[in-house]
Amino acid sequence: MKFKFFLYVSALLFFISCGGGKTVIGSEKANHSLSTKEIIKTHNSALPEFNTIAARMHVLYKNGDDMQSLTVSMRMEKDQKIWIKASLIGITLAKLYITPETVSYYETISNTYFDGDFSLLSNWLGTDIDFQKAQAILLGQSIFDLDNKYKTEIIVNKYKLQPKAQSQNFIHSLLINPDNFKIASETLSQPMNNRMFTINYGPYQNLKGGFYPSKIKIIATQKEDITKIVVNFKKIDYNVSIRFPFNIPNGYKEIELD
Repeated sequence: MKFKFFLYVSALLFFISCGGGKTVIGSEKANHSLSTKEIIKTHNSALPEFNTIAARMHVLYKNGDDMQSLTVSMRMEKDQKIWIKASLIGITLAKLYITPETVSYYETISNTYFDGDFSLLSNWLGTDIDFQKAQAILLGQSIFDLDNKYKTEIIVNKYKLQPKAQSQNFIHSLLINPDNFKIASETLSQPMNNRMFTINYGPYQNLKGGFYPSKIKIIATQKEDITKIVVNFKKIDYNVSIRFPFNIPNGYKEIELD
């Protein structure tokens, strides 16, 4: 397994699906009379309430001729910790542990590790990221604070939000569902670097009044390199007592970021 692959998974695939919840297929029509301010306020209030989550998911990864199918376990304590483990036929391939202050990661096949700040995630995403931004991605919320600098239009019965003034080399836009005001898709583009990242959320599930994705599809391109990742959530335990075991094995080599 390539380090780049697990970085994709660890940085962007801690999304939550709620087993036993009701999958909701949206039928609500977008309201043309809603202001951008009202849409943003409703989206922010759609952040689900929970203490802990323990989830199991199936991840399918494709890059060129390389295709892999993995089992991924995720644990989260809201606003405190995110832990993820990737396995293949019961063998641990990699682990990642994030707190508001640190990012720690190791991969067993290459015997490499990283133990430091959010530069690991920010380096790949091409923008500064912290714990709150990472958590927002995991929960189907916008990675960036939405404010009066954004504008709205209705596209294919969804609210499209994007900054009124975009940077030439960092273009951000997102589509919000009109029924639950969760993100339907989000795109980050860096044209000068030939880099684009698009994430599409599948139908949301409703559990205890909160909406969570059930499927995520990601396409990440850098020049001619295209990576596709599909995540299906199989099981989740909600508000349970969980542990976050993480120790970097002795003898591993530290990863040096470019």
